[in-house]
Amino acid sequence: MNIKHIPPPNYPRVEFGRRIMAFGIDFLIVWLVSSLLGSSGLGIHFLQILVFAIAWLVLRVVVVYNNQGQSLGQYALDLRVLEVEGGRVPGLQALVKREAIIGLGGLLLAVALSNIIRNPTAILLILPLAIDCGTAASDSQLRQALHDRYAKTIIVSASRGYSLDIKVKRMLETLQRNVRR
Repeated sequence: MNIKHIPPPNYPRVEFGRRIMAFGIDFLIVWLVSSLLGSSGLGIHFLQILVFAIAWLVLRVVVVYNNQGQSLGQYALDLRVLEVEGGRVPGLQALVKREAIIGLGGLLLAVALSNIIRNPTAILLILPLAIDCGTAASDSQLRQALHDRYAKTIIVSASRGYSLDIKVKRMLETLQRNVRR
């Protein structure tokens, strides 16, 4: 019995910077929502962690599942989450597995940012997120991060979206031309 390796479909590659910006948009939305429940003191509280986790699951699982594979950040930058095999929007179970891993990294980032003033070593809390997402930079074929590999998903370019990155580039080019005059 021979085992054939079937190559995955050829999806348009997504630059690593666009993925980071899409994650950043989603993270900022969830972080701002969870920080509204914080007290005036430094640090992060249990209620903030709970709200962060719920808001993350809503934004990155429910919205993605109901919005053709796009969260708000991914819609802003024309990205889409798809299954590696089949090329369709992942099911709820795959999205929950995927977002539990990246959400934990996002939560640790939120804790680090909330505690950086009092304890500068809190910056070490971003290491799990850096390791998880750093694997996407080293994967030259599919550009999958660890959470993508575990859930068997891939991030691809989409034709549906707001094209925020392109609009910002055009605005900066226009601004540079006007400054040179």
